[in-house]
Amino acid sequence: MLKPTIESTNFSFPNQKELYHGKVRDVYSVGEDKLLMIATDRISAFDHILPKAIPYKGQVLNQLAALFLSKTKDIVPNWVLSTPDPNVTIGKRCEPIKIEMVIRAYLCGHAWREYKAGKRTICGVAMEEGMIENQAFPSPIITPATKAEEGHDEDITREEILAKGIVSESDYLKLEDYTRKLFARGTELAKQQGLILVDTKYEFGKVGDKIYLIDEIHTPDSSRYFYADAYEEKLRKGEKQQQLSKEFVREWLMENGFQGKQGQKMPDMPEDFVELVSDRYIKLYEKLSGENFQKQSSEEEPLKRIERNILEAL
Repeated sequence: MLKPTIESTNFSFPNQKELYHGKVRDVYSVGEDKLLMIATDRISAFDHILPKAIPYKGQVLNQLAALFLSKTKDIVPNWVLSTPDPNVTIGKRCEPIKIEMVIRAYLCGHAWREYKAGKRTICGVAMEEGMIENQAFPSPIITPATKAEEGHDEDITREEILAKGIVSESDYLKLEDYTRKLFARGTELAKQQGLILVDTKYEFGKVGDKIYLIDEIHTPDSSRYFYADAYEEKLRKGEKQQQLSKEFVREWLMENGFQGKQGQKMPDMPEDFVELVSDRYIKLYEKLSGENFQKQSSEEEPLKRIERNILEAL
């Protein structure tokens, strides 16, 4: 029997200003300067929310994000004030900077698709001739993307960011510096767990003139990992890398004829697949954190627990 899931929330908290339902998170503005983010068990792929929620997925993502934000706060201040519940983070309300700082250490995913199509630059960054899929770049490259309100994010160059005045040059240089330092820390933490941090994205915001790291970092929804012990041999043989990410969900959708394109029908998700995805997310948590995953008790209804913990924290 499937565990209870958190599909959506619709609370009304003291001093609540607005509620935004994202693909995965429900975001509450409380007072003038606080955001309250609830990680639901919704799952998205190809910019679509899948029809069934995944037990414990929200807890996995929220707890991993909290862990990695705490392990990087010496590099850049972040938005987190507290995590009063396994699915909840309360933090500073920042004005989001409308770009994602994507950083890639290996030629795969979107970068490989561009490369295979004959392109040798991505976001204005040159890529060497003669590379193969999953090969390491000589050094990690930053390939920013615009933060789309709807639809797909799009590649953008540093020059375009500055020309459009999205951020000042001095702020952009800070973002690049933070991105490289965060990625170096993430790479080091991944290595301790026998993993390679392949690529990831960081989002930033501002309060006044100060830049903060916002949203989640280094989770399987925002990052791609390879298993370090299998990497070299699989690269040499031209085999698919063993990945730690939600790529397996995208692969299942593609096998069932769905890539988010017009006219395609979202496949039904059988219970055994939902159970499999839940198990995989828990394994992701344990592999990335090096800690055992503590499932929340199913005796108390999750929404009641969340509401109680938030009200106590507020």
